[in-house]
Amino acid sequence: MHAQPLQFMQQHLNALHDRHLYRQLRTVGAGAEPWVEIDGRRILNLSSNNYLGLSIRPEVKAAAAVTAGVAGCGSGSSRLIAGNSERHLVLERRLADFKHSESALLFNSGYSANVGVISSLVGAGDLILSDQLNHASIIDGCRLSRAQCKIFPHCDVAALEELLVSAAQLEHQGKILVVTDTVFSMDGDLAPLAEIVSLCKQYNALLVVDEAHATGCLGPGGRGLAAQLGIEYEAMISVGTFSKALGSFGAFMAGPNLVREYLINVSRNFIFTTALPAPVIAASLAALDILQQEPHSVEHLQQLAAFFRQSLQQLGFNTLTSQTHIVPILVADSALALQMASELLVQGVFAVAIRPPTVPAGSARIRTSLMATHSRDDLLYALDAFERVGRRLGVI
Repeated sequence: MHAQPLQFMQQHLNALHDRHLYRQLRTVGAGAEPWVEIDGRRILNLSSNNYLGLSIRPEVKAAAAVTAGVAGCGSGSSRLIAGNSERHLVLERRLADFKHSESALLFNSGYSANVGVISSLVGAGDLILSDQLNHASIIDGCRLSRAQCKIFPHCDVAALEELLVSAAQLEHQGKILVVTDTVFSMDGDLAPLAEIVSLCKQYNALLVVDEAHATGCLGPGGRGLAAQLGIEYEAMISVGTFSKALGSFGAFMAGPNLVREYLINVSRNFIFTTALPAPVIAASLAALDILQQEPHSVEHLQQLAAFFRQSLQQLGFNTLTSQTHIVPILVADSALALQMASELLVQGVFAVAIRPPTVPAGSARIRTSLMATHSRDDLLYALDAFERVGRRLGVI
């Protein structure tokens, strides 16, 4: 007798349960961020990427609401058909100015931007060199490009150079693309970007940097790690999102005019996608306004993160190589990480357990992310909960 056609799904889910890797949705209700409501209780949120709290700013909400009243809630078409508007062009000009680049191009999500940019820049016969801990969207962009992809160990500049030297010695005829996050979303550490750019210049490689977790959080005015380091490279393409520090939705590429024109004509993720709605564009413009009016929020965020990270370390927690507003607490075992997250929630702290395949096997962790809207008292509250739960479970 043949097996039921959907039976493989249950078998797979059972295997995930057995390995403590099963995932399910949790409903998070509204509140006065950074406090939210979960299961009817007021909980401190340490799992949001709303790093500057801009998604709940009255100016951002008002901009979206007013624009929805004027322009509606959907764009109705791709930008190459009838979905392009002056709002889209204004936002792209603002982004280019913000990033000090020649131009910018909107995408509908960070995932779509990475897949669209990478799969457009390289193809069969080309070579991609990608950091081991790059985001899943980068990995999928590499796969869909059909280029050969070689992975270098995390932030290992020497290993990257070896791969570039090998390609040169083999007289590789295709394009070479190096791709890296600048702030790594699960470790909170920084790419050795200056050294990577130097190698790209030396070997004439294209460079794509994903500044999703750096935009609004690092550098002068929140312009990202490349701006913080004063890096300029004509063959560098930056990808950023609105869905994190900028408190809205969507993503963008910033780079040379030629790249923008090329992507408009080649990127399937741009060509075959309905344009971002007008209220989303308006919210993003309002968020950029606030960031440029309040650049001190970037430094404030990093000061809070430094205090929280150092306090966790003093308690005995392993925060890995974090240097930013993303602070992981290494637990290693997936079952223990789930238990720790559950007990933290009982204590009034929402901090999610991150398990494989999001992170490498044996490196399950609690991922915390700081927001500029956290108060020092909020963080002291969280630290007290972490200490009690960490000691009870033997993590410290």
